[in-house]
Amino acid sequence: MAVILEGGCRVTGIREGEPMVAGTVRVWRQVGRDSGAGAISLRTLEFDTGESPKLLNAGCDQVAYVLEGEGSITIDGSVYGIEPEMGVYIRPGQAFSVLNPNREPIVLISSQCPEPEGGATQSSGATQSRVGKTAPLVRLSDRKALPTGDRWYRVLVDDEVGSSQVTQFIGSIPPGRAPDHFHLYEEVLFILRGEGRMWAGKTSTPIAEGSCVYLPRKQSHCVENTGTGDLRLLGVFYPAGSPAVRYDTD
Repeated sequence: MAVILEGGCRVTGIREGEPMVAGTVRVWRQVGRDSGAGAISLRTLEFDTGESPKLLNAGCDQVAYVLEGEGSITIDGSVYGIEPEMGVYIRPGQAFSVLNPNREPIVLISSQCPEPEGGATQSSGATQSRVGKTAPLVRLSDRKALPTGDRWYRVLVDDEVGSSQVTQFIGSIPPGRAPDHFHLYEEVLFILRGEGRMWAGKTSTPIAEGSCVYLPRKQSHCVENTGTGDLRLLGVFYPAGSPAVRYDTD
């Protein structure tokens, strides 16, 4: 069950609720307009063995992170291999499908910015897309770790890859709690490993691997790492910017 914290901050699980099913793909929607978000979404896309139907990315930037599984993704006729710890950028108007040659599912953590009205995943045939010269996939291992205080982040998808609207990054948080702060953008987080507490103002709830978090603009918050190792998270925010920019709460 979703936990609602101060200011509309929302914490859910990776496969909470009933998924939408389209062929070989199941879609769980953790964050979207219907759950209080202004423009950003967070979804779990799980692809079973075989080739999925084409899914239309209508009128928004979509960024996805390969959480589990190996296979290929076809974006507007171009085929790319995918594996864990890769960021994927899908432009407005493009359609994509995923081919899974294995028994274990391929799992993507996806955000659309701004989320289309209705939030539906649509099947499509022909598309009208913007053509980009930059490859739409980025490996985490190819991105430089950038320090910010006692933590670091690595940007996966940004304007260098082709998106001027949204930023996708991986962040590492050491044990302990940093000062509360806020951002001028809307943000979603997915906990990749570790355990801690999500704070929004004076309210909090436990988080762990698989937790999904929605943070409204200007909401005071903090991710506390209550474990002994680093807490690793996937972050996406809209509009685009730098993960290092934050405003301390007085």
